[in-house]
Parts: sequence; C-alpha cells; structure tokens
Amino acid sequence: MKLIDTSSLIDMLRKKSYEAGAISVITLIEVLRGIRAEKRSRVKKLIEESFEVLNLDNEVIETYCNLYNAFKEKGEMVPDADLLIASTAISHGLVLKTRDKHFNKLKPLGLEVELSS
Repeated sequence: MKLIDTSSLIDMLRKKSYEAGAISVITLIEVLRGIRAEKRSRVKKLIEESFEVLNLDNEVIETYCNLYNAFKEKGEMVPDADLLIASTAISHGLVLKTRDKHFNKLKPLGLEVELSS
C-alpha cells in the first residue's frame, strides 16, 4: 500500500482516476479546505470511502519531531504539513506517492518516494 500525497490525490480527482492506497489526515484537510462549503461533506465522505485515512498517532508525532530536529540542525525548514505527511509514511512503512520533488530531501531520513507525473 502507498501513502498518497495531497498533490497526487488532487491530480487523481482532476483526472477522475483512482489508485488504491492510504492518505494522511493532513492530506484530507488540505484537500477539503479547497472545496466549496456546500460540496465539502460529500467530497469528504467520498475520500474516506475510497482511502484509508491515517491519523496522527504517537509514532507519527515522534517521527515528525525527529525529522523536524534533523532539518532544524541543518538550518533548513520543511513545511509542517509536508513533515507530517512524510512522518505518516515513514512510521507506517509506506512509500509516499507524490508529484512534489522536494520530498526527495527526506529520503536520507527514511522516506521512500515514488514521484508521479
């Protein structure tokens, strides 16, 4: 199973295509905030029926803190949402499917990435 990143999920929605996998609760939030209020609950239900939604548990939070500290020590910052999504993939042993190449800089810290086009 793969963890589908926000960019890949949005791409699937636009193309009306589907690939089985899981998503982070962060991805669910990022997608829903861009949906008009009158459609939001219907889209949320569709996404939750189509993908396993992985929440922020203790292991994800601990992984996030380790990633955050690793980048802070280097003087680099990665957006919290991206670190939380990457932490979800790492802690669940999932490959992250994304369109965003910036996730590649997390590979040395244990993230497996599959770039989609």
